[in-house]
Amino acid sequence: MDWSIIEQYYPLYQQAFFLTLHIAVWGIIGSFLLGLVVSIIRHYRVPILRQIATVYIELSRNTPLLIQLFFLYFGLPRIGLVLSSEACATIGLIFLGGSYMAESFRSGLEAVSQTQHEIGLSIGLTPRQVFRYVVLPQATAVALPSFSANVIFLIKETSVFSVVALADLMYVAKDLIGLYYETDIALTMLVLAYLLMLLPISLLFGWIERRLRHAGFGNPGTLTGK
Repeated sequence: MDWSIIEQYYPLYQQAFFLTLHIAVWGIIGSFLLGLVVSIIRHYRVPILRQIATVYIELSRNTPLLIQLFFLYFGLPRIGLVLSSEACATIGLIFLGGSYMAESFRSGLEAVSQTQHEIGLSIGLTPRQVFRYVVLPQATAVALPSFSANVIFLIKETSVFSVVALADLMYVAKDLIGLYYETDIALTMLVLAYLLMLLPISLLFGWIERRLRHAGFGNPGTLTGK
């Protein structure tokens, strides 16, 4: 193993690591927010918007992120809308992740019984307060394992960002392979970078799940004693 090449490319991997992490963080936050809105629309059967949300989920989940990025980066300029590589990557990740988060939220919302709504209303809460303080916390706790899987999935999907000329981890790895034919070094550094990114997240979600389970939040019938 040529340590001089590792030393030369380490700053590039470091820069690519933080760029990838930056896009992943904003993409995941956007996915959570979009998924929450879409799940509420579908769960409460909002007219017209429910059909639009369903079409979005089917379109997003049944098309690869690679195709979505091609459309954003190469397709939109044909109608006069030019986005940067970073913007395309972030929007693409949100578009893909929003549908998966929406399904996770939906499963959590459906796990909360109607009795929870009735109890909240009976003690004087408004429907909005019932959703905010009673339904949403329980639904989030129930869906947490699914959220964890989605977050890890979305971070791994960042490996295709190089197709829009973004200097992410995969881009730097391919550059190292192309210039020096150091495939082993390039892939080893790539794997270590993703492990460094994903392992703490996996451990964090596992710790949160155990705490919530210990506190009883994993059971949507906790407030009713069921």
